[in-house]
Amino acid sequence: MRSRLVTAFVRLFALALIGTFLHASSLAQDQAPVVVASKADTEGALLANLIALVLEREGIPVELRVQIGPTQKVRSALLSGEIDLYPEYTGNGAFFHGTGGDPVWKSSEKAFDRVRRLDAQRHDLVWLARAPANNTWLIAVRGDVARRDGLTTMEDFAAAVRRSADLRLAASVEFVESPAALPSFERTYDFRFPRERIVTQPEGDTMKTMRAAARNAGGVNAAMVYGTDGAIAAFDLVVMKDVKGAQIVYEPAPVIRAVTLRQYPKIAEALHPVFDSLTTAKLQALNAEIVIEEKPARDVAVRYLDGLRAAKAGSRTSP
Repeated sequence: MRSRLVTAFVRLFALALIGTFLHASSLAQDQAPVVVASKADTEGALLANLIALVLEREGIPVELRVQIGPTQKVRSALLSGEIDLYPEYTGNGAFFHGTGGDPVWKSSEKAFDRVRRLDAQRHDLVWLARAPANNTWLIAVRGDVARRDGLTTMEDFAAAVRRSADLRLAASVEFVESPAALPSFERTYDFRFPRERIVTQPEGDTMKTMRAAARNAGGVNAAMVYGTDGAIAAFDLVVMKDVKGAQIVYEPAPVIRAVTLRQYPKIAEALHPVFDSLTTAKLQALNAEIVIEEKPARDVAVRYLDGLRAAKAGSRTSP
């Protein structure tokens, strides 16, 4: 009789231990950190830090992995579940889903709606509120040249290319060869930039192209840039406005795994006002603090979020 009681007690004790272990495992899983990542660029690091700080201030555990690689590497990490959340650009949906020639990607609203729908259907991903800033490919001209010749739009630029041989362009090989980049500008504005007047580089480092134009290196006075580059104003470059919409729209937005958002549903509401505040001008200024003033991305993000909080508090107390 005693042996049966002992056996029963041992079984109950073992079950209790198993239950305790499973409960602890469940709690640990519930508290697993949200892995926030970014691509290997300045703006990616800035946006990832903003996201991580917002989540931390909401009491959500975070693991931050900034600048882990190019677009395809970060995208693959999201799809595999290695990471949970990262800042992406709406226009890249054209390439993720193989529809680069569709004009929908040149419309801010339509591009966002399309990538949000396709990623939800095919990959169980959620695109959160996007920033009203377009980080697309553009061409900028050295300030003195632009002011002298009255160049402010791509129409002006195309006319200048057709009538003279004064313009020389610094750009990446991809910008020159991709149908979506320089060739798209040429088709839309009816000009052809002579390839012998283009100084190319293998990678898309716009700091190098902007620096070449600013310094007139090798006669270069125009540069491939991205819309939110932080050094545009510092180098006294004038961006040629794409008035006819030759380029795909690249608006930044957080992309998150749906399973993660279900676990932490307040992420969407918390990030919305932050990204909604990031205009092109503001992103240029924040990026400039990192690339020109050499401030750490996290410090810039902290200051910006503190400023948003102070402005919000001030609006509440004003009469």
